[in-house]
Amino acid sequence: MIEGRRSFLGGVTSLAGIGAGLAMPVRALANAAAAPGAMIVSTWDFGAPANDAAFAKGRSGGSLIDMVEAGVMVPEADPNNHSVGYSGYPDRDGHVTLDAVIMDDAGGVGAVAALEDTVHAISVARAVMEHTPHTFLVGEGATRFARDRGFPRVNLLTPEAEKAWRDWLKTQNYKPVANSETGTYGAGRPGTPGGALDHDTIGMLARDASGRMAGACTTSGMAFKMRGRVGDSPQVGSGLYVERGVGGATSTGLGEEVTRTCGTARVVASMRHGMMPQAACEEAAKHIASLRGDAIKGVQVGFLAMDTRGRIGAFCLLPGFTYAVTDAAGRTRVEKAPSLFKA
Repeated sequence: MIEGRRSFLGGVTSLAGIGAGLAMPVRALANAAAAPGAMIVSTWDFGAPANDAAFAKGRSGGSLIDMVEAGVMVPEADPNNHSVGYSGYPDRDGHVTLDAVIMDDAGGVGAVAALEDTVHAISVARAVMEHTPHTFLVGEGATRFARDRGFPRVNLLTPEAEKAWRDWLKTQNYKPVANSETGTYGAGRPGTPGGALDHDTIGMLARDASGRMAGACTTSGMAFKMRGRVGDSPQVGSGLYVERGVGGATSTGLGEEVTRTCGTARVVASMRHGMMPQAACEEAAKHIASLRGDAIKGVQVGFLAMDTRGRIGAFCLLPGFTYAVTDAAGRTRVEKAPSLFKA
């Protein structure tokens, strides 16, 4: 049966290759110095080392898809980051499940959700894009696909994450804590940990000197979530959206509030109709606030966008959302996004 699946996948490789060929296999940063504006942006403080890895991949000749994959693999592999990848906090049954999406500006898309026992969900998502006729695999099927493609089986539940889960079982309080990533960043320990009750992600956008773009988004999802829960991160138009000639957007925070409005598709649509990235992010966040009212009290949602000229926008509901920006020279800085509400 496994061989049958492999034969099927091999048979569709040429079909998938049509999209893969649009993944910009060129020197993504060639002549970048002549292109002002941001080249890479990503969510949260831990986006800074991710941006550095993405920039290095582009400088060495990687494509935009290579860049965003390499970038988000950094937090995916960080055992001190409990909101992305390895050592992510598990669901309420003790299973670590991962969600990811990767996308170029020509409609190339691959995504996975509820993936288990695999460190680099973003690489599995890329394999879905390049080696299947599909865009989205979930659960057991996604995990089986990862094994068939040669991704090693790895136990993602580290002792530290397991302890946090067992401590949570004593109260079983599902209420997330906004911005816990920044609250615990560098707090007497190495790495960039997420919060024990948080539910976050890394989203990344990259562009080349010609204005072509790609993006990636990956997460271990809400800590101690119900088994089977999928947030916004792997869903095209919610956690990530990229459109040729316009730009891209990614989201962070409580995914349920982003999926209700197809948040990143909304941001990019606003940019398509002439809004600057900053105004587009603000409009999407304000729409959520208007739609949901008191239901979003204490809830964080943030949007990060970049257009084809490297102009960026960032906006959130509550103070605390940070993002990393890398310019054409490879210089990275971390910025704080303005917010709709006060703390």
